[in-house]
Amino acid sequence: MKALYTTILLSFATASAFAQSGPGSIHGTVTDAARKSLGSASITLHRASDSALVKLSVAGADGSYRFESVPAGQYLVQVSAVGHSAAWSAPLQLQPGQSLPVGTLQLAPANKTMAAITVISRRPAVEQKADRTVVNVDASPSNAGATALEVLEKSPGVSLDKDGNISLKGKAGIQVYIDGRPSYLSGAELTAYLRSLPATALDQIELMTQPSARYDAAGNAGIINLRTKKNRVKGFNGNISLSATHGMRNRANNSAGLNYRRGKLNLFANLNHSHYERYQNLDIQRYFRESGILKTLFEQETRQRSQNDYVGGKLGADFFLNKRSTFGIVFSGGSNPEDGSSTSVSYIKNAANVTDSIVSAESLMKNTWRNGAVNLNFRHQFDSTGRELTADIDLITYRTGARQQFFNDAYNPSWQKQSGEQLRAELPVTIDIYSAKTDYAQPLKSGAKLEAGLKGSYVRTENSAGYFQVTPVGEAADTAKTNAFRYEERIAAAYVNWSRQWKKWNLQTGLRYEHTSYSGLQHSSPDPVRHPDSSFRNDYGSLFPTLFVSYTANTKNTFTFSYGRRIERPSYQDLNPFLFFIDKYTYQQGNPFMRPEFAHNFELGHSYKNKLNTTLSYSDTRDLMNETFEQGRNSNGTLGLATIIRNGNFGRRQNAGVSVNAQLPLRSWWNLSAFTNYNYTKFSGRMNGDGEEFNAATSIVMLNVNNQFVLGKGWSAELGGWYRSGGVDGQITIKPLGQVTGGFGKTILKGQGSLKCNLRDIFFTNKVDGAINFQITEAHFQQRRDTRSVTVAFSWRFGKPLKEGAPRRRAGAASDETNRVKGAN
Repeated sequence: MKALYTTILLSFATASAFAQSGPGSIHGTVTDAARKSLGSASITLHRASDSALVKLSVAGADGSYRFESVPAGQYLVQVSAVGHSAAWSAPLQLQPGQSLPVGTLQLAPANKTMAAITVISRRPAVEQKADRTVVNVDASPSNAGATALEVLEKSPGVSLDKDGNISLKGKAGIQVYIDGRPSYLSGAELTAYLRSLPATALDQIELMTQPSARYDAAGNAGIINLRTKKNRVKGFNGNISLSATHGMRNRANNSAGLNYRRGKLNLFANLNHSHYERYQNLDIQRYFRESGILKTLFEQETRQRSQNDYVGGKLGADFFLNKRSTFGIVFSGGSNPEDGSSTSVSYIKNAANVTDSIVSAESLMKNTWRNGAVNLNFRHQFDSTGRELTADIDLITYRTGARQQFFNDAYNPSWQKQSGEQLRAELPVTIDIYSAKTDYAQPLKSGAKLEAGLKGSYVRTENSAGYFQVTPVGEAADTAKTNAFRYEERIAAAYVNWSRQWKKWNLQTGLRYEHTSYSGLQHSSPDPVRHPDSSFRNDYGSLFPTLFVSYTANTKNTFTFSYGRRIERPSYQDLNPFLFFIDKYTYQQGNPFMRPEFAHNFELGHSYKNKLNTTLSYSDTRDLMNETFEQGRNSNGTLGLATIIRNGNFGRRQNAGVSVNAQLPLRSWWNLSAFTNYNYTKFSGRMNGDGEEFNAATSIVMLNVNNQFVLGKGWSAELGGWYRSGGVDGQITIKPLGQVTGGFGKTILKGQGSLKCNLRDIFFTNKVDGAINFQITEAHFQQRRDTRSVTVAFSWRFGKPLKEGAPRRRAGAASDETNRVKGAN
């Protein structure tokens, strides 16, 4: 690996000798007459010679825009927005490889006569880029008052399983990034974070099924990047968002942001708060058979209630050292205490459906979840050709403390108590993450570009499980359940990307190498006979090639092909061999011997006018990791009534699919976004435990529809929904589900504020019903959550940007890490 690092470092030193020409970029900002940013303004790039349209864009929430991959030449930029007169830039001469600032273009208010015929322009809810799908969060009134997880659930191609785990276009194995940096969360921890994060904190969600070699190779299904809001307009400004939601329970999402930029300093701060009351009803029926004959019937009714109050924030600063160098520091963190309870009644019946016994169970939980992070980032542009160096250092910590109490009572069929037990648990978890990376970009001859980078990360997790039997005379440690587990992981990576654009062709190829070493130790058990100290370790290296080819046949049609090899590593919790008790008859256990899964992903696409995008995809995954269900055994070795849930490797998954994404402006006041995906999946392999052979195939159809209406006088409305057909995921079969949402909004306070109201899951159809088949057991479940609700939200932007001496100024060379990621094709 040292040889690989040396090769990349040598390429840094020698690439500048080949720097000549290449496509450039044009960027700027848009404000109104009062110097306030105009988000959602329409931006068009034209050839100066004949005013022919070259590219289209929409300004971000801070009024900024950027055109990438622009050939050298002379151009004009036109800006337009609702209620304002359009404005043109002066002629712009773009040199090869140059990053050309337009400066700030101001729009004057349109007179009343012109306002009546102004073409209405709004930021679309969904945008299709060349390498990703972008969801503009604030563009949908139905996102007001929602959480990040709820916005993801209605995003094109995204689906959630019964536990909140995320899939993209029918494939599990998603990596979630926050502002271009990996969150390093998965499973229950990721779901809890996304459920606590208000949608008002997000600007955009980027869905990438084929990331380039610049990104980590983790995530077989791709990457979801959550871009949080950040304002870079000069002066002092801010925003406030408040919302209240009522369903079966009450919820609230509130956020505030402040930004101050002057001279060489930019300061920003965000504060988010969410109050979430949740309920879930879960009914399970388990049928135990021997030789196909029903022996025992198990019926369980569970009612879960919880509430949490999340408080999180971000504080940062950008220091513009000079016109070409920027240094930034960002502190972020959050706290999410949660209280909850779960009550269940289980009826154990014989084959004649006569109750033999009853078990009543109650569990009380008090959880605390805290995280903190520090990011140091640096960017230096060597010249105006696009040659630049960036670096990031991240320190991240997560702390979880779970306190639980279990009360289990057994009754006869007449509800006469036979026995009872009480158990208390202390389940602390700590995760520490250290990461550093550097990226270098160098334009080459004939329009080519070279990118290379290095990254290293270290993760350490500590898990403890202390269980105590509670009796009238006191507590005693339950040594059969108590344990401790430590896990460490180190990943070193290096990559090279090369791209070139000529005539109608665009080619990008890359290679990433990642070396992973990890170790785990199960230790310090009070019962060394049942849980002896044990350790495991492994290390491996893998290459991850990527290839992207596009051909622009004409102004209407573009064809693309892409290939990438990806990896999905087991989550930290999935490697933990602890036995976690969900209730008396349901356990969850990690598997320290899980192996990572690898996938080869292929995509073939066609874009018509960038409004109708069709993609054919194929994926082949080996050593597939999936949730498995096994029966626990009694003390005599026979199969019992308990179910153990664990993840394991059981073979191969093949996916073939076709997706269509349409962005259709049906009228000047009506825009339709529609996404549909058909996915065929085949599973083959052997399950863990008894080595049972498993083969299954399924077809799943997903549909997302969003209608946006501009009604005039500041009013807007939205009607949409999503649908997912039934299908198979490993041992689980899920029935069809979906929901319909709607909302409307009104701009107020001279365009600086808004009121929104939305209805979510109007017909209460987002219900999860399914079945699980394993060994001699067949289980059916029905899950009901608080998905139908009404939300009222208010938002307000305030502040006064600083005036500038000239309408066109040279923009600073710096941008935050999010923009650096956005610019990576």
